[in-house]
Amino acid sequence: MARAIRSASAAAVLLVGALLAGCTPFSTSLSPAPAPVPTSAPPGLTESRLVVPASLATAPFDRPRTVQAPAGWTVSVWARLDGARLAAWAPDGKLLVSRPESGDVQVLTPSASGAQVATLVEGLTRPHGLAFDGDVLYVAESDRVDAYDYRDGSVSGRRTVVDGLPDASTPELRGAYAHALKSVAVGDDGAVYVSVGSTGNTSAEDRSSSPERASILRVLDGTTTVFARGVRNGTGLAVAPDGAVWTAVNNRDRIAYPYDRAYSDGGGSDLGSVLQPYVNDHPLEPVARLTAGRDLGWPYCDPDPDVDPGASDTAFDYSARPFVRDQETNADGSKLDCAALPAVEQGLPAHSAPLGMSFVTAGLPPLGAGALVGVHGSWNRTPPRAPEVAFLPWRDGTLQSARTVLGGFQATDGSRWGRPVAAVQGPDDAIYVTDDEAGAVYRMAPS
Repeated sequence: MARAIRSASAAAVLLVGALLAGCTPFSTSLSPAPAPVPTSAPPGLTESRLVVPASLATAPFDRPRTVQAPAGWTVSVWARLDGARLAAWAPDGKLLVSRPESGDVQVLTPSASGAQVATLVEGLTRPHGLAFDGDVLYVAESDRVDAYDYRDGSVSGRRTVVDGLPDASTPELRGAYAHALKSVAVGDDGAVYVSVGSTGNTSAEDRSSSPERASILRVLDGTTTVFARGVRNGTGLAVAPDGAVWTAVNNRDRIAYPYDRAYSDGGGSDLGSVLQPYVNDHPLEPVARLTAGRDLGWPYCDPDPDVDPGASDTAFDYSARPFVRDQETNADGSKLDCAALPAVEQGLPAHSAPLGMSFVTAGLPPLGAGALVGVHGSWNRTPPRAPEVAFLPWRDGTLQSARTVLGGFQATDGSRWGRPVAAVQGPDDAIYVTDDEAGAVYRMAPS
């Protein structure tokens, strides 16, 4: 678990648990129009009414909403916050939430009505990643990472950790940067790790830029090095219980079929064709353990979930997956030897769009230790990949296969009322989930 959680005081634990017990449920006096039918619950989850205090019951909570959660758990709207993105618990038991579009970081203090919301710091350039190292707060803006001294819901002593990071203001990019938001984590070695996304879908020039894009940078004692490359958009960035740095990656879109055969029934070859049924499930979204110098292959090599490679009716496996050549960028294998890349430890289905990632070392049944990942859901899949919170158990020093622990945000017609971004465990052991679509922070825990 993050050091900020470990250092939260017992008083903060009691405060959160006691105050949240008094939430007022959603008023049943409203008579809204019927909502779209939600998708069926994944295995191990049940449908339950989302608890919404009357004071927070504005759209999309102006009608009853249901979620899918473990049996016996309660999920409630804890706070409303437009554009809520990544989150981190402070040592004093307050929750910090970034808002890139508003240029600020908000501080949420537990209260009798859920949370009191105030501005911690503002006037920033698209702040996103947040991380604590003791009482030092790191904030990742689109072009820099700064450190602050944090105390009792306020910050001071701003100093620069690294600047000159690429974003839309970088002259050579001329305003075109698809993945400018940065994430940040602090390693057990004291180094600061920063995700730098690619400028586009297959922008190979990112691998030779300075600083290198599509990478995870490591900053220690004022020196910045490339820790991992070929990471298209490693928004999920967290430190595991054993000190290893892990990333959850938004992988590429519109992948071409990489096999010299027909994808479905019929003769001929579909090699190099962009086929929507194939695109729907390829490539997987990596969840990978990073080591110095590791290459995750983008844009030359794609991790493949196929048990029967290239078959339209194949089963999928997301553990220890190999890479295949990208037919658009590396058809002859001359750019990068995909077979030489270590297999990806774990993955999520294609176009899941994993964002915030955090580790928990002591969870609530049926979780245990593992990683929580906010899955934002697809924009480029037919049908859309549903938003959710995924959990990957931690066992034998690595992550195991993902399973859904919170869902129900998408209806069978593909419409959505919410999109989780990040999930972090609070000092009361409950899970707090940010949602930038609904403008909310949820609390989920056993009843």
